[in-house]
Amino acid sequence: MDNFNNRLKQAMEYRNVKPAELSKLTNIGKSSISQWLSGKYSAKQDKIFVIAKALNVNPSWLIGANVPMSNETLPDKIFNLSSKLTEKRQNKVYNFAKQQYNEQQNVIQMPVKSEVSVCGAVSAGTGEYLLDNNPELVPYEGDVPEHDYAVIVNGDSMLPLFEDKQIIFVKKTFEARSGQVVIAYYDNQAYVKKYVNDEKGARFVSLNKSYDDMPIDETHEAQIIGVVVL
Repeated sequence: MDNFNNRLKQAMEYRNVKPAELSKLTNIGKSSISQWLSGKYSAKQDKIFVIAKALNVNPSWLIGANVPMSNETLPDKIFNLSSKLTEKRQNKVYNFAKQQYNEQQNVIQMPVKSEVSVCGAVSAGTGEYLLDNNPELVPYEGDVPEHDYAVIVNGDSMLPLFEDKQIIFVKKTFEARSGQVVIAYYDNQAYVKKYVNDEKGARFVSLNKSYDDMPIDETHEAQIIGVVVL
């Protein structure tokens, strides 16, 4: 039992337990614990089992045996160790774990293939298309968000957000917040645009700066009919 005091120090540091707290957990006097930590005395067998249970360690390890300190799973070990870090370092551990998880998901997950009902096309250009009333089932690869209808983008005015011929998903609504991407009728043609309403007035905006803004005023018929969900 020559290594008892060193093992006790290790276990208390690992569990982040102070002598006073260990005394409360075990009903063992603080003076006895201090003497054990100093190496002046070694605990008797009955006390060793009490301490091992309180610190959740293997009693054989506690007295110096070449065995694992505990039967903790790896997630338990990660949690116990990270709980001793500062908040800044804990954030680093979390971000690294999240990165590892995302990489694992990308490796394991296969693209989801399905069919979606597309109601027609909306212009991301010069307004060539209208929504129609004859939905068509088309192949789609990827996650499908909750939506009311889907449409195909025609044109490049919403690059880099949406590409030409990309399928996008829409929630029906006649209102939108400034900054949201919407589906709108504008002078009887259907568009996908960013809706902006600020000190310069209300307008539909293309992300591709090659296209002019479309003002919403008394000279144009304009109606929002949906918000794009990503």
